[in-house]
Amino acid sequence: MLECTVRWQPQGMSFIAETGSGHVVAMDGAPEAGGRNLAPRPMELLLAGTGGCTSFDVVSILKKARQEIVDCTVRLSAERAAEDPKVFTRIELHFVVTGRSLKPEIVERAVKLSAEKYCSASIMLGKTARISHSWEIVEA
Repeated sequence: MLECTVRWQPQGMSFIAETGSGHVVAMDGAPEAGGRNLAPRPMELLLAGTGGCTSFDVVSILKKARQEIVDCTVRLSAERAAEDPKVFTRIELHFVVTGRSLKPEIVERAVKLSAEKYCSASIMLGKTARISHSWEIVEA
């Protein structure tokens, strides 16, 4: 079971989350919503968490496949619904995988396995958002 405690910071619309693993994450709102713009918005963290989740999968799969990976970056862009609840309606993920003699079919398989089987975050968000994945290889 995962646990998290989120505590409001009374001087605005800032919140501090303490995770079950003992880590702390700050969140804040935009000034027009009463925030002070001191930290990421909660929805930005949701998107970042999705990027972390899928990147973890891709790197792990490539390492297990004995690919000589030296870097993996995923760029995410998302659109949200105009009306409340402003759920994500579209998310694009683009992976840039850097390594030596990486096999395109193995990189493609890693991204596909993450998208369809392993990444809990993107699979969950796929219930409301149209998600697309793309990738490219950069030779190190």
